[in-house]
Amino acid sequence: MLEEQPSEDEQPEGDAWSSEDEQQASDAGLSKDERPSEDEQLASDEAQSGDEVPSEDEGRADGERRLEDKQWAEDEGLSEDEQSAKDEAQDEQWAEDEGLSTNEQSAQDEAQAKDEQSATDEEWAKDEEWVKDEEWLGDKDAGVGLGDGGVVEQTAGLVEEFGGEVVYVHHPGRGDRTVLGLPTEFVDGETPLIVSLHGYAGDSLYHSAFVPLHQRVNADGFALLLPNALPDGAGNPAWNPTDQCCDGGKAGENDVAYLTELVAEATKARNFGPLYFFGYSNGGFMAYHMACKALTGLRAVVGLAGTSYVQDSSCDGAPPVSVLHIHGTADNVILYDGDEIEPDPNVDGERAFYAGAEDMVTRWSRRAGCDWPEHAQPHASLDLDQYVPGPETQVLRPESGCADGISVELWSGVDSGHGPSYGDAFMDALLDWLLSQT
Repeated sequence: MLEEQPSEDEQPEGDAWSSEDEQQASDAGLSKDERPSEDEQLASDEAQSGDEVPSEDEGRADGERRLEDKQWAEDEGLSEDEQSAKDEAQDEQWAEDEGLSTNEQSAQDEAQAKDEQSATDEEWAKDEEWVKDEEWLGDKDAGVGLGDGGVVEQTAGLVEEFGGEVVYVHHPGRGDRTVLGLPTEFVDGETPLIVSLHGYAGDSLYHSAFVPLHQRVNADGFALLLPNALPDGAGNPAWNPTDQCCDGGKAGENDVAYLTELVAEATKARNFGPLYFFGYSNGGFMAYHMACKALTGLRAVVGLAGTSYVQDSSCDGAPPVSVLHIHGTADNVILYDGDEIEPDPNVDGERAFYAGAEDMVTRWSRRAGCDWPEHAQPHASLDLDQYVPGPETQVLRPESGCADGISVELWSGVDSGHGPSYGDAFMDALLDWLLSQT
């Protein structure tokens, strides 16, 4: 059921944003302690490029030590130069006793000081990034916007800000509302629908800030559905990309049925053209799982830093769809080469076996009747990740032979991490590929 967006005067006040937005690899079966959040990953990527800055406490302590040394020298009746010479002689004697030359000792002292400063700087940079994240996320809703206000209302505000028309899609089972953004010029039976899925511990609002598809609804003429997952046992919103509906504390939840019914509700009042799914991380796992379930009208899937499980019998016999897999080679959350480590019986809970990036495009190429080359060569290089200098993303694809209308591509981001810094160039390339899959 669709509900038209209420006027500004009728809008309920939104709750505050929560700072719980972790991007973790829950879909990869890692424990909570092992899973970095989206904010941690983005903070880590940015912190790597930051300048080294000594801590205030260390600077103060260093100054106090110098004053103490000076006072000691005065008590001994030595000038500063004499004390310095004496200290140097003592250092040389100590180095000699240790079997080190003066130069070796100096190098060792320098390396030790550098290591200590690096550790201090790293901790400082991390603290600074977390402060920045907490300030940005300070007014975030603690829930996933299932009631009035909060994430759903704020997501609607983003769509409206860029000229899109907003209606709410009501799910009959969960009773929640989902933002559907429509272009002002809607073409019956032709305007495509993109379903965009957030990552683990994310939501439609945070996801829209990371991949701002809502900004392009009018410019590129597509509709955009922005669902929110229900919380898992740890209280973090998470999609369940398996046929086991009770994993991860999501007892009784069936996200395949939920998303299928949500799309059906949206199409009751609007006659869309092609259907596309885009998903990030845990959302990428879910997008691929929807393709395995042969969702009616689905033409293409884009997975960003999210794959599928190694043993996924639920995908046996899946029809071909166009697939674009985007993955950074330096992703340390969902590894580029996958994770096929056997489960440890001594660990609480199973470890997930997820496929690597090249395995994913190989699977979907075979479903389309074409072979992924053993040593694929890039057809082009794109400059998409602003964290990485130069054209870091290599575009790989089969030479030929895929079923009519089916495209399979891998965008391999050399040295890109789990949370790349994407801008307009990425949005242009993504939508050019996705909307061409008709």
